[in-house]
Amino acid sequence: MPSPYRALFAAPGSKAFSAAGFLGRMPLSMMGIGVVTMISQLTGRYGLAGALSATIALAAAVAGPQVSRLVDQYGQRRVLRPATLISLTAAAGLLFTAHYDGPDWALFVCCAGIGCVPSVGAMIRARWAALYRGTPRLHTAYSFESVVDEICFIFGPIISIGLSTAWFPEAGPLLAACFLAVGVFWLTAQRATEPEPHPREHKGGGTALRSAGLQVLVATFVATGAIFGAVDVVTVAFAEEEGHKAAASVVLAVYALGSCAAGAVFGLLRFAGAAERRWLLGVCAMAVSMIPLLLVGNLPFLAVALFVAGLSIAPTMITTMSLIEEHVPRAQLTEGMTWVSTGLAVGVALGSSVAGWVIDAAGARAGYGVPAVSGAVAVAVGFLGYRRLKRPAPGRGGSVGQHSEREERHVA
Repeated sequence: MPSPYRALFAAPGSKAFSAAGFLGRMPLSMMGIGVVTMISQLTGRYGLAGALSATIALAAAVAGPQVSRLVDQYGQRRVLRPATLISLTAAAGLLFTAHYDGPDWALFVCCAGIGCVPSVGAMIRARWAALYRGTPRLHTAYSFESVVDEICFIFGPIISIGLSTAWFPEAGPLLAACFLAVGVFWLTAQRATEPEPHPREHKGGGTALRSAGLQVLVATFVATGAIFGAVDVVTVAFAEEEGHKAAASVVLAVYALGSCAAGAVFGLLRFAGAAERRWLLGVCAMAVSMIPLLLVGNLPFLAVALFVAGLSIAPTMITTMSLIEEHVPRAQLTEGMTWVSTGLAVGVALGSSVAGWVIDAAGARAGYGVPAVSGAVAVAVGFLGYRRLKRPAPGRGGSVGQHSEREERHVA
C-alpha cells in the first residue's frame, strides 16, 4: 500500500472501524443485485425484480437521511443498532415470502423495510473527518473509502449472483444480511472513534438539504444513480441473452475494478484549482462513457467498455465528498453525505425499474439506452447548477476559512 494510505492508519482505532465499515457496506453491492437475481431465478420476471430492487433503493432514500440526521444528534451506536434490526427483520421476511411464493405485495412491503439500512459509508467517512479534518490526509481518506466502495462492488455482485445461481436463489441476499449485521454491530461497538453527537439545540435547526450546493450534488447524483441501477440490471439480462448469466457478476466486477484503480491513483494526487471544476468534468466523463455500451455485441467487449466507464466513477465521488465538506455545516456532515447517497439511491431505483421494463419490452441491448440517457441528464443538471457550487455554506465558518481549508486539501 502506498505510504499516504499507510499513514492513515496511524490513528488508534482506524483499522478496526475501517474493517467494520467494509463488512457493513457489502450489502450495498449485494442486496439489490441479489434480489434481482433471486426473483428472476424464481419467477423469470425482470420487471418485478427491477421494481423490488427499486423499492429497496427508494425506501433507503426516504429513511437514510432521517437515520443519519438522528446519528448527528444522538450518535452512531444509539441509532444504527435499532435501524439495522428493522432492516434485518424485513430481509428475513423477504426471503421467506420469496421462497414460499408469497404475494407480490408482501415482497414490496419487505423491500420497503429493508430500506431502513443505515448508510455505513457515510458513518465511516464521518469518523475519518473527525480524525483528519483540515489536513491533506482527509483527501486520502476519502479516496481510500472510495476504493473500499469499489472493492465491495467488485466482490459483492460476484458473491451474490454466484451464490444465488450456483447454490439456491435466496443465498445472495441472505449473506448480504449477515454482512450487515456483523458490520454494523462491530462498528457501533467501537466508541472511541465515534464522532461526537450534536444535539438539536446546537445545530441551528433545519436540514442539511437547505444548502444550495448540496441540492445540486444530490440532483445530479439522482441521474448518476440511474446509470448505475440500469447498468446492473441490463448487464444481468444481457449475460442471460448471451447464455452466460453467471458471467454478469464478473462483468460488473470489471466495471468496479476500473473505478477502484482510478480511485487508488486519485488519492495519491494533489490538485490546484477549484474542486467543482473537477467534479463537473467527472460527471461529463461518466456520461460519455455510456455511449459505447450501445454498440457492444458480446460479453468480452462489454467488459472492456465497462472498465473504461468505471475510471471516472471514484474520482467523481471523492471530489463530491470534498464538496460536501464545503457546503454542509459540520454538525450535519453525516446527514449531508447521506443525502448524496440518497440521490444515488433514488437514481438506482429509477434506473433499475425503467431498465427492467425496457428489457421485458425490447430486450437487453435496448436497455443500455437507459444509462446513456441518464448520463445526458446528469450533465445537464451539473451545468445548470454549477454556479451554486462556488458558494460554500455560511454555517461552515465563512468563505475565507473554507477556501483556506480547501487549498490545504487540494494543493500539493
